[in-house]
Amino acid sequence: MRLQTCSVPLFLLLLSACATMDLSPGEVEAPSPRLANLQRAALYPWTDDGQCAVREASNEWPILAERCFHALDRDRVRFRDVTKRCAVAYADAATPAVVALCIFAAPEIVAGAVIVIGVVVVAAAIQEGSDAYQRNASRERAKPKAQTRPANEPLANQAPKPRGSSTGDIFPPPPETKPRSPSCDPIPVRHAGGDVPHNECADKFPPNRYPGMDVFVGGERFDALQVGVRVLWEIKTHRFNTYPDFIQDQEIEKEIEQLREERRAAQACGYDFVVGVSTQAHKDALLRVDRFLNVVVTGCKR
Repeated sequence: MRLQTCSVPLFLLLLSACATMDLSPGEVEAPSPRLANLQRAALYPWTDDGQCAVREASNEWPILAERCFHALDRDRVRFRDVTKRCAVAYADAATPAVVALCIFAAPEIVAGAVIVIGVVVVAAAIQEGSDAYQRNASRERAKPKAQTRPANEPLANQAPKPRGSSTGDIFPPPPETKPRSPSCDPIPVRHAGGDVPHNECADKFPPNRYPGMDVFVGGERFDALQVGVRVLWEIKTHRFNTYPDFIQDQEIEKEIEQLREERRAAQACGYDFVVGVSTQAHKDALLRVDRFLNVVVTGCKR
């Protein structure tokens, strides 16, 4: 493999230019997750010449970060918990390496969180992987487009669309239910419901090893499996402080029953269990009923 000697800004500029080749006027092509991960990995120094980053580039960034953290040249990297999310998530039990991984694996790039000492030369494996991706993408764009089905095709020849799709439905998709036999292996499934602020909190605060996914463990559904450690999370983002006292009492009673079941399932499978709530008042209310819960204040907003 050849060693690329250009600096990171030039490399990313070239990638950006290649990503927009052969597009029709006014058309903008978003980078694929793999290309986006390669671009992000190019910002950092690697002790293995980027081999691990290329191998894991098709995964979500938190998974790549966790699996390749050992190959990061940490002598040239400094980590700053500018959002304070990692410090809150790990509390007093965190080691510097665990906090560093938490910062590095954040799904989004946080300005000033990861500082590289010196000039980064793009790892040869990452350059090769990016070149290969661009060649494949160019070949795919050059292929003739498949013809679309005529609008007047008989209804009997058209495949039924699942109920719930945005294009009109016939059959409902199978519901995501609990596995028949509880397993301690994490099984990612799509986040339940469409609560965007809740799902964003679950993905970014721990941070979540599977962004966009809940996870089944031990027969229970959890909002997140934290990157780098065996910690399962239940996230609460509702506006607890605005509820009348009577509603607050009912909510806590319901939550305690749910949280104890989830804690039992997590502990039986060898995981720690953390509850994330948006306010200190919500945390205090939970701990008054069960002081053994591990509750942290995320500050996530509705």
